[in-house]
Amino acid sequence: QVQLVESGGGLVQAGGSLRLSCVASGSVFGINVIGWFRRAPGKQRELVADITRGGITNYADSAKGRFTISIDNAKNTVYLQMNSLKPEDTALYLCNAENGLIESWGQGIQVTVSS
Repeated sequence: QVQLVESGGGLVQAGGSLRLSCVASGSVFGINVIGWFRRAPGKQRELVADITRGGITNYADSAKGRFTISIDNAKNTVYLQMNSLKPEDTALYLCNAENGLIESWGQGIQVTVSS
């Protein structure tokens, strides 16, 4: 089983930046893909970005060109650098890890972008 703890959220003005961190613990060696989802009020949860064990990244169209996902394997930490933030990026951001059988979720961290 994998435990995920997010940090780095908060309130930022439009155009600003935030970096989210997700520290994984437990059975981290089994992780195939790790990434970030978000859930905005009144909307369904959506993928923001993820990265495979081999370093292949995948981004939602809304994140391309503004967000960068990266991983520090030594620290078991995945980062989401978010630049040029927009009010529509306001959401609860959740870290997700998948090992081929089980999905693990963090509790989420709030990101609020003011206009």
